[in-house]
Amino acid sequence: MNSPLTITFLGTGTSQGIPVIGSDHPVCNSIDIKDKRLRVSVLISWEEYSYVIDCGPDFRQQMLREGCERIDGILLTHEHSDHTAGIDDIRPFYFQQGAISFYAHNRVFKSLHQRFGYIFETENKYPGAPTISEIEIEKNTSFMLKNMKVIPIEAYHDTLPILGFRIRDFVYLTDVKTVSEEEMKKLQNVDTLVINALREKEHRSHLSLSEAIEFINKVNPKKAYLTHISHLLGFHEEVEQKLPKHISLAYDTLKIKI
Repeated sequence: MNSPLTITFLGTGTSQGIPVIGSDHPVCNSIDIKDKRLRVSVLISWEEYSYVIDCGPDFRQQMLREGCERIDGILLTHEHSDHTAGIDDIRPFYFQQGAISFYAHNRVFKSLHQRFGYIFETENKYPGAPTISEIEIEKNTSFMLKNMKVIPIEAYHDTLPILGFRIRDFVYLTDVKTVSEEEMKKLQNVDTLVINALREKEHRSHLSLSEAIEFINKVNPKKAYLTHISHLLGFHEEVEQKLPKHISLAYDTLKIKI
């Protein structure tokens, strides 16, 4: 019998988070905790294992909030800062566990080497810097996280190819604008789908709400959750009431079991 997966939404916000700095938008002033969104990320746990997808600038806060004392690795969807800027904050895990495994496309690692050179130094490395074990992944090759098979799914964030992930019948996709028909085949018979929905108005590199719903209906999962949400989508409670029953807005700290 398969062990259940627990998915914890660490962050469900877009690159600026909600509230946005300096904004007087009504959603940014909301007192509803579900309208407070850190940068997008999830924690996936089963048995004694825990993996994080994306390591944005709110990583430290997210780990403290969840009381996470150990992680087995981090998967990166792509190199943008709201998905990678927190990698220095893996240091406490590194000090306790040793090198932390990162799973990412070769292109993403090249970007990290440029931006976080002190982490990847091989000579005269600063002693307080963490060490990352680089595990390159690509769209056509599945890989294992301990005893769990992961299938990468390529999508496009405007013109940038990024990766989502399928674990059993759970799929996590964020920062998606388009997915090829060939890659869509990897989404067959999905039970639970997480997909981005930035706002109502169309955006060049993210799905809008209507586009996300259309995508969900094409995949036809039993349940779908929307993430990577901006303040321009509206108040959580109001948007939630308008959605079809099989679609929900994710929110920070939401846990689902699969």
